[in-house]
Formats: sequence, structure tokens, C-alpha cells
Amino acid sequence: MKKLFIAALLFVGIANFAQDTDMDQKSNREPRERLTPEERNEKHLKKLTSELSLDAKQQEQVKQLLAEKSAKAEKFKEVRKDQKEAGTKLTTDQKRALKDEMVAEKEANDAKMKAILTADQYTKWKANQDENKDKMRERIKEHRKEKM
Repeated sequence: MKKLFIAALLFVGIANFAQDTDMDQKSNREPRERLTPEERNEKHLKKLTSELSLDAKQQEQVKQLLAEKSAKAEKFKEVRKDQKEAGTKLTTDQKRALKDEMVAEKEANDAKMKAILTADQYTKWKANQDENKDKMRERIKEHRKEKM
């Protein structure tokens, strides 16, 4: 009986230690830096410039497109924040309309990028978009698993 009790304590101690290290790893993550929309646009432009080898004219056009896109995103974010504070929820029709609007906006941005970039640059940009989309889906799946 004494050996069984010691074995149970040992098992509980090891299990507790394993859980503590997992929690320590999560708490040791560095907080994400908060950038202003302008700083995010500038960082994104630099990344696109290096990945796609944009010339000066393309950089200016992409910079303008990113500014328009982030302004619309900020406006959308404010509306959602106001709705959340008011405690109102969207109806299914409103959600569908919002989703359609977002899809149309994405297609318009894609068309603008296609007009700005060369065929090779656009193909590479589209591949990067798809890759980032896949990475985001994986992060969401991992996040959902962590919550469970």
C-alpha cells in the first residue's frame, strides 16, 4: 500500500510539472508590437518591394493602394467596435451583405494589384497570398486546439 501511495504521488508530481512548463512557455511569448496603420503599411511595402522587386513607380502605386485598404479596414474596425459596445449583433442578412462587400473589396484590390504589377510579380504575389492564407488557417486551428 505504501508503494502504491508513493507511485501515485510521483505520478501526480510529474504530471503537474509537465503542465507547469507548458504554461511557462505560453507566458514567455513576446507581446506583439503595436504599429500604427502608417507603420504597418510602410513595413508591408518594404516586404513587397523586396519580395517582388518593385520599381519606384510601382512602390508609389502600391503605397497608395495599401493606404486606401488600411483606411477602409480602420473604418470597418470602428463600426464593429461601436456595434460591440452597443451590444447589437448582426442579422444573417447583414452578415451575408458584409461578407459580399468584403469579397467584392478583395477582388477590386486584386484587380488593382494586377494592373500595377507585371505578370511574374502578380503570380508571385498571388502565391504569397495563398501561402499566408494557409498559414493563418493553421494558426487558427492550433489556437482552437489550445482552447479545448
